[in-house]
Amino acid sequence: MKNIILLFVLLSGVCWGQNFKPYKNSTYQPEAEKINKLVHTDLNVQLDFKKELLYGTAEITLQPHFYPTDSLSLDAQKMIIHEVALVNPIGKKKLNYSYNERKLNIQLDQKYNRNQTYKIFIKYTAQPNEIKGEGNQAISGEKGLYFINSKKQDPSKPIQAWTQGEPKSSSVWFPTIDEPNQKTTQKIAITVPDEFVTLSNGTMTDTKKNDNGTRTDTWIQKQKHAPYLFFMGVGDFAVIKDQWKGKPVNYYVELPYADVAKDIFGQTPVMISFFSEKFGYEFPWDKYSQMAVRDFISGAMENTTAVSHMEVVQQKRGALIDENIWEDVIVHELAHHWFGDLVTTESWANLTLNESFANYSEYLWREHAYGKDYADAHRWKDLSAYLLGDNFNKDLVRFHHENSGDMFDAVSYNKGGYILHMLRSFLGDEAFFEGLKNYLKNNEFSTAEAHMLRIELEKVSGKDLNWFFNQWFFGHGHPKLKVITENLDNQIKINLRQTQNSPLFAFPLAIDLFFNGEKERHYVWVKNQELNSFTFDVQRQPDLVIVNADYDIVAEIEEEKNMQQYAHQYLWAKDEYTSRFLALEQLGQAKNIDSLALKAIIAALDDPYFGLRMKAIEILDVSNEETKIKALEKLKYLAQYDDKTLVKAAALRALNQINDPVFIDIFNHSLKSPSYAVQSAALNYLMSHDRENAIQKARGLDNEVIVGSAELLEIFLPEWIEKKELSHQRSIAELAAIYQLIPYQKPKFSNVAQKAFDWIMTTDSHTATFRAAEIYKQYYQYLKNSQPEVIPFLQNMAKEALRKKKSTFAKNPTESLKKQVEILENAVNTISN
Repeated sequence: MKNIILLFVLLSGVCWGQNFKPYKNSTYQPEAEKINKLVHTDLNVQLDFKKELLYGTAEITLQPHFYPTDSLSLDAQKMIIHEVALVNPIGKKKLNYSYNERKLNIQLDQKYNRNQTYKIFIKYTAQPNEIKGEGNQAISGEKGLYFINSKKQDPSKPIQAWTQGEPKSSSVWFPTIDEPNQKTTQKIAITVPDEFVTLSNGTMTDTKKNDNGTRTDTWIQKQKHAPYLFFMGVGDFAVIKDQWKGKPVNYYVELPYADVAKDIFGQTPVMISFFSEKFGYEFPWDKYSQMAVRDFISGAMENTTAVSHMEVVQQKRGALIDENIWEDVIVHELAHHWFGDLVTTESWANLTLNESFANYSEYLWREHAYGKDYADAHRWKDLSAYLLGDNFNKDLVRFHHENSGDMFDAVSYNKGGYILHMLRSFLGDEAFFEGLKNYLKNNEFSTAEAHMLRIELEKVSGKDLNWFFNQWFFGHGHPKLKVITENLDNQIKINLRQTQNSPLFAFPLAIDLFFNGEKERHYVWVKNQELNSFTFDVQRQPDLVIVNADYDIVAEIEEEKNMQQYAHQYLWAKDEYTSRFLALEQLGQAKNIDSLALKAIIAALDDPYFGLRMKAIEILDVSNEETKIKALEKLKYLAQYDDKTLVKAAALRALNQINDPVFIDIFNHSLKSPSYAVQSAALNYLMSHDRENAIQKARGLDNEVIVGSAELLEIFLPEWIEKKELSHQRSIAELAAIYQLIPYQKPKFSNVAQKAFDWIMTTDSHTATFRAAEIYKQYYQYLKNSQPEVIPFLQNMAKEALRKKKSTFAKNPTESLKKQVEILENAVNTISN
């Protein structure tokens, strides 16, 4: 699963964390005991869209795990149970059972041993709307089965139904043992209105039209997987077909996005080839489909062979030209088909075996497809998100937690992925990836815990890794290093003090010394003690010292450097993205830029990584005459000829700050670009210099371009609201969700932000409401220590959102609006306590 909150961190740069309860107040959550084990699950289900119910029968084949047993306990949440029977060669035999709306406890007809199988028949009605759980910060619901616009209340929204099983919601729509340490093959016959498309796990083996206007599609998956990975998706979708080595690779999107589906998903076959080779284990499943669904309750989900993505994946071509913002998610869910679907965490305490690998696979793909800088930029954002959250006291493998949803956080994802990079660096590529291959092969279609990964890596490398796993997997925290440099005669002494209270860490560390631009690298071993000192012989004192120079250690480093040293860091540390980024970040915060610092920033306009070219543009103070003179020609060149449209747009914004009408030809030409980012930047300039012409031209452009201009949005937003043209405007929803920050930071935009907010809170938009609620909680975590004066403002805005949504619900009491009220109530309670 790709956590949408972590994704928000990645896209916006805002960091957050969950409140953490000390272990002594948390519950020990062991691996679920296996008394019986699933063998095969055969479902026959019919969806009732009007009543939002599922009518089903399940034939479940099981066998005792080890000890003989005469009873069976199944998870079955809020169902109506009509019949329970044993299936035998001569028919069905009714069985005694008890049911408490959570557990279906069945008395078997005899005691079975581990060499025997038996089959249970259950006829039931699933009632997903009876589930009242609020979910968690990663997954905002527990209903298992979701009907979208089933009563056709919103003519602009498609009718859909889809399922979401992780961590324990599959048992809302079919009886099962809903634990990650269970594996089962499956068959599912889905009956739906004939006009709808269906998607499920495995291969569709049969489709049959029924007399009543419905159709039954039968899907079979012959390979075992966990119950939380079962999936159904139903709706009016365009199916765009692709393939990998003859296996179907299909993309299910809403009809308006059919012509761009391959622009969004088209690299999937290349990714499958890459990971098959990288992991040393060929993609094992019989197909790979991806579906974009409305109002999804998280970012995306790795249902085996049938991945679900939230609607944000559907982007227009003009936006995709700038950047496919969903590519990392596409990679993440694909990688789960090895780490999570093929080899599954045996318990949610070991979730990192699923999520850290999917997280790190995003790095691996970026590194392969776009280069190390591109990958390192992603890694740094992930690390920043972890460091700025309340994550220090959480073990990576965490048996103490209140519920399984707590595990879906920046520790399991971000820190876990970074730790895998540390392992790779320590062992070397050959040993690391051979160990992963053996881990996958030896645990295929089964489950694993972290020690099993350690053992495979030890077998290959011959190294003891208990110290590493005890420290990073089964411990918490990270080093917080204070660096103090002493200049001695013909020597330099570097003192590293671990300032965290506990634990103390041991790790290898790279230290770079620079002499007039020449790098001298030293590798040292930091011991698990408070103070470590390292002395190096030098002919003269270095101009610059960089500790953790390859950025392979999860650590916070406190050091004193002046602006000259940061300028040198950018100019000399050419091989490391993070060194260059941190140098530019510090130079951008400087009040006074000297000639060397300006030289570094100007040089960064030619950085090989486009993100740092953008960073350099953003920190340029073009109001300074010297800066303007030295940067102007380069900015004009970047605005017109850079190979990245996002850099072009950044350069156009910088030229706009100079506010000179001489650039009008550049901006008029830029308006013809297919890039939405470039068009938006050009419109902003024209609004200042040729307002009426800009408004006229804006009417011929996509609405997503207009969203980038607050002045234009103030003109167009009332029109869109009146014409009800906002159903697909995700950017508007984002603006509404974060509107409380816009007037705080940019008061002149408060009017349009308020209009957007009022619209979203009086409209039945589950996705936007969910985002708003999550952003309230994220910014609370982010601001409570750094800017506590903002908290009352944030709390008031959340309460106002809740008040408006309650008012909307009172006028139109739908189930969707009721859920939105609950989501906002949870957010208000979270940030008020």
